[in-house]
Amino acid sequence: MKTRAVLVRAFGGPDVLEPAEVDVAAPSGEQVLLRQLAIGVNFVDVYYRTGQFGGHDAPPLPAIVGVQGAGVVEALGPDARELRVGDLVAYAGQPGAYVEHRLLPWHRLIRLPEGISAELAAACFVRGLTAEYLLRRLYSVKPGDTILIHAVAGGVGRIACQWAKALGATVIGTVGSDEKARIAASIGCDHPIVYTREDFVARVAEITNRRGVAVVYDSVGRDTFMKSLDCVRPKGMAINFGTASGQVEPFPLQRLLARSISVARPTLVTWIAEREEYVAAADALFGVLRSGAVKVEIGRRYALRDAPKAHADLESRAIGGLPILVP
Repeated sequence: MKTRAVLVRAFGGPDVLEPAEVDVAAPSGEQVLLRQLAIGVNFVDVYYRTGQFGGHDAPPLPAIVGVQGAGVVEALGPDARELRVGDLVAYAGQPGAYVEHRLLPWHRLIRLPEGISAELAAACFVRGLTAEYLLRRLYSVKPGDTILIHAVAGGVGRIACQWAKALGATVIGTVGSDEKARIAASIGCDHPIVYTREDFVARVAEITNRRGVAVVYDSVGRDTFMKSLDCVRPKGMAINFGTASGQVEPFPLQRLLARSISVARPTLVTWIAEREEYVAAADALFGVLRSGAVKVEIGRRYALRDAPKAHADLESRAIGGLPILVP
């Protein structure tokens, strides 16, 4: 069958995203045919579109970008398990999302519980699962911890801030404007720092009485990470999980010696690779969404063909909530 899609034929700006039709076969083996109701738009899509990953991580062209979505199961291969036709499901970390119909292995799909819509799941699944492993597994945030979240008013930042507060942490967060500082305060950030006019290293030292934070969550990359190391307490951790400003430059490991700092550069795909971990992480996310501990605002809804506009808005930080594409 033919289905609508958005293709990247060359790396570049939003205008390289072009509408197309692609073939989708009937499901075989463990495959599931999914009709997507909503598709998430994430910064990782921009990284793929621009070729920022490079090397073996770059998709062969032409490519369909996007790594998360939600929809209805329309058909099952003979070896697919646990799912039925008509189930609402979501997925994360599966490249090729900007398409109306797609085939996925059943074990990478998560059935949506009551109270979690396809649009909500598509908007926040990657960001929410990222917050889950960052806060609960890579570094386990404990009551009384003081933590630093860069871009706290962004997609992952908003979820992580609310979830960290529910875990009992004090949250310091950096933002780029007074308006974003107000947003950060509204979601529970204890100490918003407008980094465009304040030295966040000095402010963190002041807030923590020079002790430093237990962990830094840095999705910005080049512009912030080295300074982030100066914010970490002895035996603390600095985590870079995004590169909005570019890749972190190489640095000597001796830079970490004086305070025995641990550094991590993780990716969500690794932390949900095992089915059991994936299901448990999704259950945890659905739990905080359904309880109201974490509130997610769905932003603008774009038609699938308007993916270039969605990318342009995302990169300009012009989107209030979490954007989705609607096939």
